[in-house]
Amino acid sequence: MNRILVVEDEPALRQDLVEYLSLLGYASKGVASCRELIEVLDAEAAPDVVILDVGLSDGSGFDMARDIRGRCDCGVIMLTALGEREDRITGFDSGADLYLVKPASLQEIRAGVQSLLRRLSNPAKPGLNEAGTWCLNTVDWHLAAPGGKAIKLTATELSFLTALFERVGQPCSRDWLAQAIVRPQAAADFRNLDTVVNRLRRKIRQAAETDPPIKMIYGQGYIFSAPCRIEP
Repeated sequence: MNRILVVEDEPALRQDLVEYLSLLGYASKGVASCRELIEVLDAEAAPDVVILDVGLSDGSGFDMARDIRGRCDCGVIMLTALGEREDRITGFDSGADLYLVKPASLQEIRAGVQSLLRRLSNPAKPGLNEAGTWCLNTVDWHLAAPGGKAIKLTATELSFLTALFERVGQPCSRDWLAQAIVRPQAAADFRNLDTVVNRLRRKIRQAAETDPPIKMIYGQGYIFSAPCRIEP
């Protein structure tokens, strides 16, 4: 049974979500604060999905998403009243898989949970990629290393790698990449780009136990320096 952890400081909404998800057959639990979230993560098995409010009473959901990413490989759905473009960008940059704006319907939340669980339950299959080739699965949001290790990606990381893979062998400018990882009409932000690159390099190094082939070419931008392909 999939485990869903709801982090929401509004009692009625938290109870509604927990009861609704339980009726759908999930093992659901609710907490009201960052402190309670950390206590659960420290004491219990990692949930499959965390539904995370941003405006918590004792901290930021954006910060907690980064903390969750450092602790476990679960899905993160942000459910918040913050619907501005910059908030969405920050949410994806902090590690959210999905970003839903209140008031989201229960049906929309259900569809988001089910979609994310399907993606998490179908990781890239090891041993299928050619020798020395990195494979990017844009459907299941995974990067498969040559050794078969699968690295789960966030939406922002997927956008960044897709841009590099589609221009394999060609340097991609920082300005172009910074624009590629944000929503339409947003201004390019090099700080966001550098955060994504550093986090992705660290994630690849930890999961695949190899140096990530994301290289900076001075004055030109980034390039993926190893054989790679996007899976159909």
